[in-house]
Parts: sequence; structure tokens; C-alpha cells
Amino acid sequence: MIDWLIEPFELGFQQRALMGGALAGVISAVVGTWLVLRGMSFFGDAFVHGVVPGIAAAVVLDVNPVLGAVVAAAVMVAGIELVNRQTALREDTAIGLLFVGMLALGVVIISSSNAYTGDLTAILFGDALGVTTGDLVGQAIAGVVVLAVSLVLYRPLLALCFDGRKAELLGLHPRRAHGVLLVMIAAAVIASYQSVGTLLVFGLLIGPPATAALVARTVRSMMALATAIALVSVWFGLVLSYHLGTAGSATMALVPIVVFFVTLFVTRVRAAWQRRSVRA
Repeated sequence: MIDWLIEPFELGFQQRALMGGALAGVISAVVGTWLVLRGMSFFGDAFVHGVVPGIAAAVVLDVNPVLGAVVAAAVMVAGIELVNRQTALREDTAIGLLFVGMLALGVVIISSSNAYTGDLTAILFGDALGVTTGDLVGQAIAGVVVLAVSLVLYRPLLALCFDGRKAELLGLHPRRAHGVLLVMIAAAVIASYQSVGTLLVFGLLIGPPATAALVARTVRSMMALATAIALVSVWFGLVLSYHLGTAGSATMALVPIVVFFVTLFVTRVRAAWQRRSVRA
């Protein structure tokens, strides 16, 4: 049994895949907790798609994909703000427009590449076994920044998630906290796309925090539990991928979603049992 668990991590590139996935899991769990509490899951999904054209352009031009993702993220946020300020449309309409537009632009750009299919697959679904030492260093830096910002701005982010008006009255600058949250989402997506891809990173952003929200009593415990679920999901996803011959990135992203529905079933059964015990 032990050999079955450790065999997938005997080689160097397999160990880098595990470390890259673990760093992506930690960053995504912390940022995803604020995302779930703020009720911005749709925005997070759109944002994940929004960086695709930047990464696609970087691949075609042979420049650093991180630079392209940063530019695309800035364009995405600026476009949503422009529609919000210049029209009476609701924010979800602006997000939907940019969601489809940016994804389509990314596919159009990458289709000009000779290696269209391979490049597009790597961008959308990641390449867990292709993680380099340089990627790990970049992820570690992003992780330290995200954790530090969450710690320093814990109260403003907490107030923003539960009551933006009260946060304004308390002088906690909710608009500034919202802007910081957008930057954190961008950092999580950019730091994680090599391991799990721009589409599948959403599984780590939402799955672990949503599962933790079913059982955690406080925000801190929710964040800690989400991080633990993300780490176990990455490890178990890679183990399953190795033995079943499935795609590593997709398997890592699938595990936390399965865990969510299993946890939902268990918590509902337990609640029903407790109600029956009280009536008896």
C-alpha cells in the first residue's frame, strides 16, 4: 500500500509536479476563501478565462507567459469597470461579456500558432509534469505575497465580504480592499496555470473553500481547512493520475469537487439524523 502511495513521486519531475500543485493549492485555497465569502464565484470563473488571451499572445510572441497574463488580467478588470461606470447594466452582464470575449480572443490568437492544439491544451488544462524549478520559485513568491496580504488586510477583507457599507462607515476602505482582492485572484490564476491550467484552476479556487464552508465555524478555520483539502486533493489527484493513466491537472481539479459533494451528502445525512434524534 505504501509503495502505491509513494511510487508516483520517485522521479524529479514528479516531485516538482507535487510541489507545484501544492503551492497552487495553498494560494488558491486562501484566495478562494475570500472569493466564496464575497460571493464572487462567477467573477472568479470569468477571470480565469480572462487571462487566456494574454498567455496565448505570450506563447505566440515567445515572451514570458506571466507578463501576458498580467496584461490580460488588467484589461479584464478595466473592461468590467468601464462597462459598470458607463452603462446602467449590472456587473454580471459586464463579467459575462468579458468572459466570452477574452476566451474567444485567446483561442483566435493561439490558432495562429503552428502548434495550435498542443499550445491551447497546455494553456487551458496545464502541464503538471512540465513544472520547472523557475515555476516553483515564482509560485513560492506569489504564495508569500498572497499570505502576507491576507494577514495584513484581514479585517478590511473580512468586512468587505460581509457588509461593505459597514466597512465604509468603519473607515476600512472597501473599494481598496476589493481592488486588492482582484489582484490576489490574478496572482492565484497566474501562479497556478502551469500546474492545473487556466480553466481547471477554478476547481482549486472554489472546491476546497466551498467544502470547508459546509463544516467550518469561523473564517480562519474555513481557510485552514480549505488549504488542507487543497493539499490532499493535489496529492491524491496525482496518485490517481499515475495509477489510472489520466491527465494529472484534470484529476487534481476533479478531486476537490468530488470531495465537496461527498461532504455535502454526509453533512445532510448527519443533520437529518440529529433532527430525528431530537424529535424522538
